[in-house]
Amino acid sequence: MDPSIKNVEMKNKDRFLGFADVYDQARPEMPEYPIEIITRYLNKKADIVVDLGCGSGLSTTAWKNHCNAIIGIEPSNDMFLAASKKADKNISFKKAFAHETGLSSDFADVVICSQSFHWMNPELTLAEVNRILKSGGIFAAVDYDWPPVCKWEAELAHKQLFYKVSCLEKEHKDLNDRFIRWDKNKHLTNIKNSGYFRYQREIVFANRELCNAERFISMTLSQSGLQSIMKRKPDLIKSALDEYVETIQRLFAGETMEADFCYRMRLGIK
Repeated sequence: MDPSIKNVEMKNKDRFLGFADVYDQARPEMPEYPIEIITRYLNKKADIVVDLGCGSGLSTTAWKNHCNAIIGIEPSNDMFLAASKKADKNISFKKAFAHETGLSSDFADVVICSQSFHWMNPELTLAEVNRILKSGGIFAAVDYDWPPVCKWEAELAHKQLFYKVSCLEKEHKDLNDRFIRWDKNKHLTNIKNSGYFRYQREIVFANRELCNAERFISMTLSQSGLQSIMKRKPDLIKSALDEYVETIQRLFAGETMEADFCYRMRLGIK
């Protein structure tokens, strides 16, 4: 493999070190809706599902009663250890990169990426998906938009904080360390252009969950760009982050409310 590709893989993987607990507690689980759609398109209960870039296993365990077995694939050590605690009789985890799963060919009915495909080289990953996916199988990349729909003032505060994060990443090149985040808006195009799938489409939906100030803040802290600055140059973001936390706590005022996570699922049928 090209050394530059390997280097990017390692940098992307290492962005998720040190906050698996926050990630696991705050991030949304995989909703029922995409599982229902995938099962409908498959026209049967899935035998084996593979979850690429499974993180702490939130998207893996959601399949527990919807398939005979699911395997979560995760390269980051901290996330893999958090996920491994959720292993069960039909749930297992493997430490590997998405394009080098080590799984058998024609192995899975479904391969999914939940909020993770943008961290993977699409060409290499889709080639591996094609290899391990059975004929008639389904690949789906499921992503949600930040922030969830709740209070517009909280949403604005989130956007302003991450504008600051984006500016800092551009100003301080050492915060980037050559990581690559592929454009989510090109997921469907990449699926189509791969030539592996006879049908492709995008499905947009929302899922409602409960949210309070603590969870809203924790979701913010679970994002790798902010974590990178906090770990390496905390003084650059401390003031803005303190102001953000104070704003969110004031806006929620101890209240728990409904929040809508807006999702986009891009899928292909082999």
